[in-house]
Amino acid sequence: MKKILILALFAIMLISPVRSFADMTEGDMIVTLGENLTEQQKSGLLTEMNAPNDVQIITVSNQEEHKYLGKYVASSLIGTKAISSSAITIAAPGSGISVKTKNITWVTNAMYVNALITAGVKDAKIYITAPIPVSGTAALTGIIKAYEISADKTIPEDVKQAANQEMVETAKLGDSIGDKNAAALIAKIKEEIAKNKPTTDQELRAIIEKAAKDMGITLTEDQMQRLMDLFTKLKDLNINWSQVSDQIHKAQNQVTKFLESDQGQSFLEKLKQFFISLIDAIKSLFAK
Repeated sequence: MKKILILALFAIMLISPVRSFADMTEGDMIVTLGENLTEQQKSGLLTEMNAPNDVQIITVSNQEEHKYLGKYVASSLIGTKAISSSAITIAAPGSGISVKTKNITWVTNAMYVNALITAGVKDAKIYITAPIPVSGTAALTGIIKAYEISADKTIPEDVKQAANQEMVETAKLGDSIGDKNAAALIAKIKEEIAKNKPTTDQELRAIIEKAAKDMGITLTEDQMQRLMDLFTKLKDLNINWSQVSDQIHKAQNQVTKFLESDQGQSFLEKLKQFFISLIDAIKSLFAK
């Protein structure tokens, strides 16, 4: 179902805010909904998001999705309906970005975080969902637009395009080397660029090669070229690389804090018990 969620992400970028939301504060929410959702589906998603009755809603159209995704994804995958939706909640200053998803099958939480950091998003809690399983590529546009409205800040068009391209390329790379490896590799390359921005193709290639080697990842020449194309675009944009590095570290710290928390420890214990039970079940089969 990769074609459905390719729908919600890029359309919202075109809509101009009807009023300023610069006075939005921690805990305030703004929602994006796919234009082709039924009224029942809209109501269900708003309830799922715990959205207040007076929440600001932005509608995402399929036409807008094609405009922002058409360069990176086949039209057949984008489809003809805007379905996926998102909610962005203003977080405490300095808290970073956190992402949760439901019914998203291709784009991972870490991929969203990476792309949103590139776009300049910070300090936000983001929830991405759809009434049916979808790929997830279409949600980014709505999130970026919601952030623009909530922060009363316009993100340059070329930066939005780069964030969209990054998300799609990372997801495609994940099909070959694994989702976690792909997202981690992109984050590592961006951190290295933030430390010492390359000025030549040779320097950029060296950064990508070293990052992949450090992670034990072998890239094909085609994968290398796609990453070169992406990061050549990124390094030439007006991106705040210090903020990028800072937000990446905050996102990494959130994962660490979760694993160290009671909730995280409980999750790890349940995961451990699951594998113990699985191994015991396999042993019992061979014992018969």
